[in-house]
Amino acid sequence: MFKKKHELKEVKEYSKLFSEVRNEISKVVVGQEKVIDGLLRALVSRGHVIVEGVPGIAKTLVIMTLASTTGCKFSRIQFTVDLLPTDIVGITTYDKNKGFATVKGPIFANFVIADEINRAGPRTQSALLEAMQEGKVTIGKTTYEIEKPFFVMATQNPIESEGVFRLPEAQIDRFLFKLNMIYPERHEEKAILNQNITLKDFDDYILKKILSPKKIIEIQNFVHKIYLSKDIEDYIVSIVKASREKNKLKSGKYIEYGASPRASIGLFIASKADALLRGNSYVTPQNVKNVAYEVLRHRILLNYEGQAENVKTDDIIKEILATVPIP
Repeated sequence: MFKKKHELKEVKEYSKLFSEVRNEISKVVVGQEKVIDGLLRALVSRGHVIVEGVPGIAKTLVIMTLASTTGCKFSRIQFTVDLLPTDIVGITTYDKNKGFATVKGPIFANFVIADEINRAGPRTQSALLEAMQEGKVTIGKTTYEIEKPFFVMATQNPIESEGVFRLPEAQIDRFLFKLNMIYPERHEEKAILNQNITLKDFDDYILKKILSPKKIIEIQNFVHKIYLSKDIEDYIVSIVKASREKNKLKSGKYIEYGASPRASIGLFIASKADALLRGNSYVTPQNVKNVAYEVLRHRILLNYEGQAENVKTDDIIKEILATVPIP
């Protein structure tokens, strides 16, 4: 485990900073604590997230608020059927007086929300996913690095099927987490009536900048120092392997494909991020469980029978976690 006192001190410091971030976000966003925690874990892990939720549930507001409290540049891309890859990454233009010039697209920001990503065609979706994977884009003949930290939150509307292009599983697998935003509780919705952004300007909330891009990069580098034992490594591999052993699960008959090795990598880094955000210098089995749903729910693919019976991957993950022995 951590042997250096200053490293343990840093764990407490970073955990305290993220608690302050949560407090600032709560000034604007009512509820949605699990989603906010998921976004913070993904940010620390240098991952990206895909969020599914009905319209009007504050998906855009959450990421705007997170960007504001972390001092990061924010951009929003509204995906539509006629959106082109150049609308995302940028173009090279020519002016007879100035010559060739590059106009960078909205992808050049720290925090990017890709709103309703499944409304755009495959080429445009791929342009975003390539930028996510490589951390750079090519405009004309020149390749440009995207400023770090770089964090993408893509949203999907689950209630519409017309005029949308389903993301291939191989592309969805590039997202570290899939988060589900649900309706608020009754008491939360009453609070929303007086706190909603429709009646106020965003600047009226006077949010403090708790973090900075430099501090986020520092934390992203530090999270790898969180201790994860060999027993926890075996636990992670066993969880992912269980998703492929369909014959050993009651719900296995609904699984077409289990989770990929990228899921193991996701559990590995995300459990470290969860431990750090909770002020711990080492990973426990509970940290792995805390991130298991977010990492696995878009990586366990259902067969036709499972889709027809409206089986939820969360139920399969619940069975896996109950089946795999805890070290």
